[in-house]
Amino acid sequence: MRKGRTSRILLTHTPEMFRNYYGERALASLRELGEVRLHEEEHPLAGEALVTAAQGCEIVVSDFKTPGDAPVFEKSPQLVAFLRCAVDIRTIDVAAASRAGVLVTRASPGFVPAVSELVLGLLVDLSRGISRSASEYHAGRVPRPEMGRQLSGSTLGVIGYGAIGRRLAALGAALGMRVLAADPHVRVPAGEGIEQMDLPGLLAAADYVVCLATATPETENLMNEGAFAGMKRGAFFVNVSRGNLVDEAALARALASGRLAGCAIDVGRADVQMPNPAIAARPEVIATPHLGGLTPQAIEHQAFETVAQVAEIVQGRMPQGAVNAQHATRLAKARKDVFKE
Repeated sequence: MRKGRTSRILLTHTPEMFRNYYGERALASLRELGEVRLHEEEHPLAGEALVTAAQGCEIVVSDFKTPGDAPVFEKSPQLVAFLRCAVDIRTIDVAAASRAGVLVTRASPGFVPAVSELVLGLLVDLSRGISRSASEYHAGRVPRPEMGRQLSGSTLGVIGYGAIGRRLAALGAALGMRVLAADPHVRVPAGEGIEQMDLPGLLAAADYVVCLATATPETENLMNEGAFAGMKRGAFFVNVSRGNLVDEAALARALASGRLAGCAIDVGRADVQMPNPAIAARPEVIATPHLGGLTPQAIEHQAFETVAQVAEIVQGRMPQGAVNAQHATRLAKARKDVFKE
Protein backbone atom coordinates (compact mmCIF):
# COMPACT_ATOMS: atom_id res chain seq x y z
CA MET A 1 0.00 0.00 0.00
CA ARG A 2 1.47 3.26 -1.07
CA LYS A 3 0.13 6.57 0.12
CA GLY A 4 -2.00 8.33 -2.47
CA ARG A 5 -3.05 5.21 -4.39
CA THR A 6 -6.64 3.97 -4.60
CA SER A 7 -7.25 0.59 -3.01
CA ARG A 8 -7.96 -2.37 -5.27
CA ILE A 9 -10.69 -4.76 -4.20
CA LEU A 10 -11.62 -8.15 -5.67
CA LEU A 11 -15.26 -9.18 -5.29
CA THR A 12 -15.29 -12.93 -5.93
CA HIS A 13 -19.03 -13.46 -6.41
CA THR A 14 -20.10 -15.00 -9.72
CA PRO A 15 -22.86 -13.05 -11.53
CA GLU A 16 -25.54 -15.29 -9.98
CA MET A 17 -23.95 -15.10 -6.52
CA PHE A 18 -23.70 -11.34 -6.90
CA ARG A 19 -27.42 -11.02 -7.66
CA ASN A 20 -28.43 -13.23 -4.73
CA TYR A 21 -25.76 -12.46 -2.14
CA TYR A 22 -24.40 -8.95 -2.69
CA GLY A 23 -26.38 -6.58 -4.90
CA GLU A 24 -25.95 -3.28 -6.69
CA ARG A 25 -26.49 -1.05 -3.66
CA ALA A 26 -23.66 -2.63 -1.71
CA LEU A 27 -21.43 -2.62 -4.80
CA ALA A 28 -22.02 1.11 -5.32
CA SER A 29 -20.93 1.75 -1.72
CA LEU A 30 -17.91 -0.50 -2.13
CA ARG A 31 -16.85 1.42 -5.24
CA GLU A 32 -16.74 4.60 -3.20
CA LEU A 33 -13.89 3.02 -1.25
CA GLY A 34 -11.72 1.82 -4.08
CA GLU A 35 -11.35 0.22 -7.49
CA VAL A 36 -13.51 -2.91 -7.53
CA ARG A 37 -12.60 -5.86 -9.71
CA LEU A 38 -15.58 -8.14 -10.45
CA HIS A 39 -15.56 -11.85 -11.19
CA GLU A 40 -17.43 -12.25 -14.48
CA GLU A 41 -17.25 -16.04 -14.90
CA GLU A 42 -20.03 -18.46 -13.93
CA HIS A 43 -17.76 -20.77 -11.93
CA PRO A 44 -16.52 -19.83 -8.43
CA LEU A 45 -12.91 -18.79 -8.06
CA ALA A 46 -10.56 -21.26 -6.40
CA GLY A 47 -6.91 -22.32 -6.42
CA GLU A 48 -4.65 -20.70 -8.99
CA ALA A 49 -7.59 -18.92 -10.61
CA LEU A 50 -8.19 -17.08 -7.36
CA VAL A 51 -4.48 -16.34 -6.97
CA THR A 52 -4.44 -14.83 -10.47
CA ALA A 53 -7.61 -12.82 -9.93
CA ALA A 54 -6.29 -11.45 -6.62
CA GLN A 55 -2.97 -10.24 -8.02
CA GLY A 56 -2.44 -6.58 -7.20
CA CYS A 57 -5.47 -6.43 -4.89
CA GLU A 58 -5.15 -5.36 -1.29
CA ILE A 59 -8.58 -6.66 -0.31
CA VAL A 60 -10.58 -9.72 -1.33
CA VAL A 61 -14.30 -9.76 -0.52
CA SER A 62 -15.22 -13.43 -0.87
CA ASP A 63 -18.50 -15.31 -1.21
CA PHE A 64 -19.10 -18.53 0.72
CA LYS A 65 -18.25 -20.72 -2.31
CA THR A 66 -14.73 -19.28 -2.67
CA PRO A 67 -12.16 -21.09 -0.53
CA GLY A 68 -9.35 -19.11 1.04
CA ASP A 69 -6.54 -21.62 0.59
CA ALA A 70 -2.93 -21.10 1.61
CA PRO A 71 -1.60 -20.24 -1.90
CA VAL A 72 -3.72 -17.09 -2.20
CA PHE A 73 -2.06 -15.72 0.95
CA GLU A 74 1.41 -16.98 0.10
CA LYS A 75 1.38 -15.78 -3.52
CA SER A 76 -0.35 -12.41 -3.05
CA PRO A 77 2.22 -10.10 -1.47
CA GLN A 78 -0.04 -7.05 -1.72
CA LEU A 79 -3.02 -8.72 -0.07
CA VAL A 80 -3.85 -7.14 3.27
CA ALA A 81 -7.28 -8.59 4.06
CA PHE A 82 -9.51 -11.51 3.04
CA LEU A 83 -13.14 -10.77 3.91
CA ARG A 84 -15.90 -13.38 3.98
CA CYS A 85 -19.39 -12.15 3.14
CA ALA A 86 -20.86 -14.87 5.36
CA VAL A 87 -20.57 -16.23 8.88
CA ASP A 88 -19.01 -19.57 7.92
CA ILE A 89 -15.22 -19.35 7.46
CA ARG A 90 -14.45 -23.08 7.55
CA THR A 91 -13.14 -22.95 3.97
CA ILE A 92 -10.64 -20.21 4.82
CA ASP A 93 -7.21 -21.39 5.98
CA VAL A 94 -6.96 -18.87 8.81
CA ALA A 95 -3.66 -20.34 10.00
CA ALA A 96 -2.09 -19.79 6.56
CA ALA A 97 -3.50 -16.26 6.42
CA SER A 98 -2.05 -15.54 9.85
CA ARG A 99 1.38 -16.85 8.86
CA ALA A 100 1.32 -14.48 5.89
CA GLY A 101 0.08 -11.59 8.03
CA VAL A 102 -3.25 -11.33 6.17
CA LEU A 103 -6.34 -10.23 8.09
CA VAL A 104 -9.40 -12.50 7.88
CA THR A 105 -12.89 -11.19 8.67
CA ARG A 106 -16.39 -12.61 8.72
CA ALA A 107 -19.89 -11.12 8.67
CA SER A 108 -22.33 -11.35 11.55
CA PRO A 109 -25.57 -13.36 11.26
CA GLY A 110 -28.08 -10.96 9.76
CA PHE A 111 -30.29 -13.87 8.70
CA VAL A 112 -31.86 -14.66 12.09
CA PRO A 113 -35.37 -13.38 11.25
CA ALA A 114 -35.29 -14.93 7.77
CA VAL A 115 -34.26 -18.41 8.94
CA SER A 116 -36.66 -18.33 11.88
CA GLU A 117 -39.55 -17.49 9.55
CA LEU A 118 -38.55 -20.30 7.20
CA VAL A 119 -38.60 -22.77 10.09
CA LEU A 120 -42.10 -21.68 11.05
CA GLY A 121 -43.24 -22.21 7.47
CA LEU A 122 -41.67 -25.67 7.40
CA LEU A 123 -43.32 -26.62 10.69
CA VAL A 124 -46.73 -25.61 9.36
CA ASP A 125 -46.10 -27.40 6.06
CA LEU A 126 -45.04 -30.60 7.80
CA SER A 127 -48.10 -30.43 10.07
CA ARG A 128 -50.71 -29.70 7.40
CA GLY A 129 -49.32 -31.26 4.20
CA ILE A 130 -49.40 -27.99 2.26
CA SER A 131 -46.68 -28.89 -0.25
CA ARG A 132 -48.17 -32.33 -0.75
CA SER A 133 -51.64 -30.94 -1.51
CA ALA A 134 -50.24 -28.25 -3.79
CA SER A 135 -48.26 -30.86 -5.75
CA GLU A 136 -51.40 -32.91 -6.30
CA TYR A 137 -53.30 -29.91 -7.60
CA HIS A 138 -50.38 -28.94 -9.85
CA ALA A 139 -50.44 -32.45 -11.30
CA GLY A 140 -54.11 -32.08 -12.17
CA ARG A 141 -55.35 -34.27 -9.32
CA VAL A 142 -57.61 -33.38 -6.41
CA PRO A 143 -55.93 -34.29 -3.12
CA ARG A 144 -57.83 -36.10 -0.40
CA PRO A 145 -58.23 -34.00 2.76
CA GLU A 146 -56.11 -35.39 5.57
CA MET A 147 -56.13 -34.73 9.29
CA GLY A 148 -53.32 -32.38 10.22
CA ARG A 149 -51.57 -31.41 13.42
CA GLN A 150 -51.72 -28.19 15.38
CA LEU A 151 -48.58 -26.42 16.57
CA SER A 152 -50.36 -24.91 19.56
CA GLY A 153 -50.27 -27.46 22.35
CA SER A 154 -47.41 -29.43 20.75
CA THR A 155 -43.83 -29.62 22.00
CA LEU A 156 -41.00 -27.92 20.10
CA GLY A 157 -37.43 -29.06 20.73
CA VAL A 158 -34.66 -26.63 19.75
CA ILE A 159 -31.13 -28.01 19.50
CA GLY A 160 -28.73 -25.08 19.84
CA TYR A 161 -29.78 -21.99 21.75
CA GLY A 162 -27.97 -19.35 19.72
CA ALA A 163 -29.48 -16.31 18.04
CA ILE A 164 -31.82 -18.31 15.78
CA GLY A 165 -32.65 -20.78 18.54
CA ARG A 166 -33.66 -18.00 20.91
CA ARG A 167 -35.85 -16.30 18.32
CA LEU A 168 -37.48 -19.56 17.25
CA ALA A 169 -38.10 -20.54 20.87
CA ALA A 170 -39.86 -17.23 21.50
CA LEU A 171 -41.98 -17.67 18.38
CA GLY A 172 -42.91 -21.20 19.38
CA ALA A 173 -43.91 -20.06 22.85
CA ALA A 174 -46.01 -17.25 21.34
CA LEU A 175 -47.88 -19.88 19.31
CA GLY A 176 -48.73 -21.81 22.45
CA MET A 177 -46.10 -24.51 22.13
CA ARG A 178 -44.18 -26.08 24.98
CA VAL A 179 -40.57 -25.24 24.10
CA LEU A 180 -37.52 -27.30 25.07
CA ALA A 181 -33.92 -26.30 24.45
CA ALA A 182 -30.71 -28.35 24.49
CA ASP A 183 -27.34 -26.62 24.40
CA PRO A 184 -24.39 -27.66 26.61
CA HIS A 185 -22.67 -24.31 26.06
CA VAL A 186 -25.54 -21.95 26.95
CA ARG A 187 -27.61 -21.47 30.08
CA VAL A 188 -31.20 -20.58 29.24
CA PRO A 189 -32.19 -17.64 31.45
CA ALA A 190 -34.94 -18.29 33.97
CA GLY A 191 -38.21 -16.54 33.26
CA GLU A 192 -38.17 -17.04 29.48
CA GLY A 193 -40.59 -19.95 29.69
CA ILE A 194 -38.12 -22.27 27.94
CA GLU A 195 -37.27 -25.63 29.51
CA GLN A 196 -33.60 -26.56 29.24
CA MET A 197 -32.71 -30.24 29.21
CA ASP A 198 -30.13 -32.60 27.80
CA LEU A 199 -30.37 -33.81 24.21
CA PRO A 200 -31.75 -37.31 24.93
CA GLY A 201 -34.50 -35.83 27.08
CA LEU A 202 -35.42 -33.30 24.40
CA LEU A 203 -35.51 -35.93 21.66
CA ALA A 204 -37.79 -38.18 23.70
CA ALA A 205 -40.26 -35.40 24.51
CA ALA A 206 -40.49 -33.22 21.38
CA ASP A 207 -43.09 -33.49 18.64
CA TYR A 208 -40.92 -31.26 16.43
CA VAL A 209 -37.11 -31.25 16.66
CA VAL A 210 -35.30 -28.35 14.99
CA CYS A 211 -31.54 -28.68 14.61
CA LEU A 212 -29.76 -25.33 14.98
CA ALA A 213 -26.48 -26.49 16.50
CA THR A 214 -23.17 -25.13 15.24
CA ALA A 215 -21.19 -27.42 12.94
CA THR A 216 -17.94 -28.41 14.65
CA PRO A 217 -15.89 -31.64 14.74
CA GLU A 218 -17.71 -32.46 17.99
CA THR A 219 -21.18 -32.08 16.44
CA GLU A 220 -20.41 -34.10 13.29
CA ASN A 221 -23.31 -36.56 12.89
CA LEU A 222 -24.93 -35.26 16.07
CA MET A 223 -28.19 -36.64 14.75
CA ASN A 224 -27.16 -40.24 14.25
CA GLU A 225 -28.80 -43.67 14.53
CA GLY A 226 -29.09 -43.43 18.30
CA ALA A 227 -30.45 -39.88 18.23
CA PHE A 228 -33.20 -40.72 15.75
CA ALA A 229 -34.04 -43.91 17.66
CA GLY A 230 -34.47 -41.75 20.76
CA MET A 231 -37.05 -39.48 19.14
CA LYS A 232 -40.76 -39.82 19.81
CA ARG A 233 -42.40 -42.05 17.21
CA GLY A 234 -44.24 -39.90 14.68
CA ALA A 235 -42.24 -36.76 15.43
CA PHE A 236 -40.92 -34.38 12.77
CA PHE A 237 -37.29 -33.36 12.25
CA VAL A 238 -36.08 -30.06 10.75
CA ASN A 239 -32.50 -29.12 9.85
CA VAL A 240 -31.67 -25.59 8.72
CA SER A 241 -28.17 -25.40 10.21
CA ARG A 242 -25.55 -27.58 8.46
CA GLY A 243 -25.67 -30.93 6.70
CA ASN A 244 -22.67 -32.13 8.71
CA LEU A 245 -24.87 -32.42 11.78
CA VAL A 246 -26.90 -35.30 10.32
CA ASP A 247 -26.06 -38.91 9.48
CA GLU A 248 -28.14 -39.02 6.32
CA ALA A 249 -28.24 -42.81 6.13
CA ALA A 250 -29.65 -42.89 9.67
CA LEU A 251 -32.16 -40.20 8.74
CA ALA A 252 -33.33 -42.24 5.73
CA ARG A 253 -33.80 -45.31 7.93
CA ALA A 254 -35.74 -43.32 10.52
CA LEU A 255 -38.08 -42.10 7.79
CA ALA A 256 -38.47 -45.53 6.18
CA SER A 257 -39.24 -47.20 9.50
CA GLY A 258 -41.92 -44.68 10.42
CA ARG A 259 -40.00 -43.47 13.46
CA LEU A 260 -40.25 -40.01 11.89
CA ALA A 261 -43.48 -38.80 10.31
CA GLY A 262 -41.43 -36.55 8.07
CA CYS A 263 -38.63 -34.04 7.93
CA ALA A 264 -37.76 -30.70 6.39
CA ILE A 265 -34.25 -29.74 5.30
CA ASP A 266 -32.72 -26.56 3.93
CA VAL A 267 -29.19 -27.99 4.08
CA GLY A 268 -27.39 -31.24 3.45
CA ARG A 269 -24.16 -32.87 2.38
CA ALA A 270 -24.43 -32.01 -1.32
CA ASP A 271 -22.33 -29.22 -2.83
CA VAL A 272 -22.27 -25.97 -0.80
CA GLN A 273 -24.51 -27.45 1.88
CA MET A 274 -27.38 -28.20 -0.46
CA PRO A 275 -29.81 -30.99 0.52
CA ASN A 276 -28.88 -34.46 -0.66
CA PRO A 277 -31.14 -35.12 -3.71
CA ALA A 278 -31.73 -38.73 -2.62
CA ILE A 279 -33.08 -37.56 0.74
CA ALA A 280 -34.95 -34.62 -0.78
CA ALA A 281 -36.79 -36.90 -3.22
CA ARG A 282 -38.44 -38.93 -0.46
CA PRO A 283 -42.21 -38.33 -0.16
CA GLU A 284 -41.98 -37.55 3.58
CA VAL A 285 -39.41 -34.82 3.02
CA ILE A 286 -39.79 -31.11 2.33
CA ALA A 287 -36.54 -29.72 0.92
CA THR A 288 -35.46 -26.20 0.02
CA PRO A 289 -32.16 -25.27 -1.70
CA HIS A 290 -30.27 -23.62 1.18
CA LEU A 291 -32.35 -20.46 1.02
CA GLY A 292 -32.88 -19.87 4.74
CA GLY A 293 -31.08 -16.54 4.71
CA LEU A 294 -31.97 -15.57 1.16
CA THR A 295 -33.98 -12.38 1.67
CA PRO A 296 -32.97 -8.85 0.66
CA GLN A 297 -32.72 -7.73 4.28
CA ALA A 298 -30.50 -10.64 5.30
CA ILE A 299 -28.23 -10.38 2.27
CA GLU A 300 -27.77 -6.62 2.50
CA HIS A 301 -26.93 -6.95 6.19
CA GLN A 302 -23.88 -9.05 5.37
CA ALA A 303 -22.95 -7.25 2.16
CA PHE A 304 -22.95 -3.86 3.86
CA GLU A 305 -20.95 -5.28 6.75
CA THR A 306 -18.16 -6.05 4.28
CA VAL A 307 -18.43 -2.47 2.99
CA ALA A 308 -18.04 -1.20 6.56
CA GLN A 309 -15.06 -3.50 7.08
CA VAL A 310 -13.39 -2.26 3.91
CA ALA A 311 -13.98 1.34 5.03
CA GLU A 312 -12.05 0.63 8.23
CA ILE A 313 -9.28 -1.31 6.51
CA VAL A 314 -8.57 1.37 3.91
CA GLN A 315 -7.95 3.75 6.81
CA GLY A 316 -5.58 1.26 8.43
CA ARG A 317 -7.99 0.43 11.25
CA MET A 318 -9.02 -2.97 12.56
CA PRO A 319 -12.65 -3.67 11.60
CA GLN A 320 -15.38 -5.44 13.49
CA GLY A 321 -15.58 -9.07 12.46
CA ALA A 322 -11.80 -9.58 12.52
CA VAL A 323 -10.90 -13.21 13.15
CA ASN A 324 -7.11 -13.04 13.51
CA ALA A 325 -6.45 -9.43 14.48
CA GLN A 326 -3.29 -10.22 16.42
CA HIS A 327 -1.70 -11.77 13.31
CA ALA A 328 -2.71 -9.08 10.79
CA THR A 329 0.81 -7.72 10.41
CA ARG A 330 0.26 -6.42 6.88
CA LEU A 331 -2.51 -4.16 8.12
CA ALA A 332 -0.42 -3.07 11.08
CA LYS A 333 2.45 -2.24 8.75
CA ALA A 334 0.13 -0.16 6.58
CA ARG A 335 -1.32 1.96 9.40
CA LYS A 336 0.85 4.93 8.44
CA ASP A 337 -0.33 4.78 4.84
CA VAL A 338 -3.76 5.23 3.31
CA PHE A 339 -5.36 3.35 0.46
CA LYS A 340 -7.35 6.25 -0.87
CA GLU A 341 -6.13 9.02 -3.08
